[in-house]
Amino acid sequence: MRKLFIATLVSISTFAYSQIAIGNAPESTSRWTFGGGIGFGFGSNSMFNIQAAPRVGYRLTEDLEAGITGTVMWQTSDFYRSTMFGVGPFANYYFARSFYVGANLQHFFINYKDKIYGYKSSDQETALYLGGGYLQRIGNNSFLQLGVMYNVLYRENNSIFASGLMPNIGFVVGL
Repeated sequence: MRKLFIATLVSISTFAYSQIAIGNAPESTSRWTFGGGIGFGFGSNSMFNIQAAPRVGYRLTEDLEAGITGTVMWQTSDFYRSTMFGVGPFANYYFARSFYVGANLQHFFINYKDKIYGYKSSDQETALYLGGGYLQRIGNNSFLQLGVMYNVLYRENNSIFASGLMPNIGFVVGL
């Protein structure tokens, strides 16, 4: 019994020492970053929407990142259906490895159809989002990104958006 106990103890300790801790893993040497977010929503009148916002960036310095981001959204309800595509550059400045400020310029292409009257519309709008947020490490060089941005080009009665304020949640790999 003693030999079995010693053999088991040696096996467990060898296995334990062979593991690599996430916090001690070597940092990536690539300057490319990838990420984005996905979302969906439900509402009254059978409203449903789904959205994807991929992004690709490049770390210009240890704290400054620039890249391109896109948005694809599809929305439907009992009364209407719309699709929206957006694309544009972004820049983020990271400080204290836990916070960031950023800018995101996107040009949107929108198609809208009224299901009741058959009215169709196509529109375009540019948005310049400025804001910031918090980064939470979830892996070696992976982060959960929580933030709030405001569209400084938003005009209340002349916009396809309901508000200029945009909360965002996403993931970034490569920082």
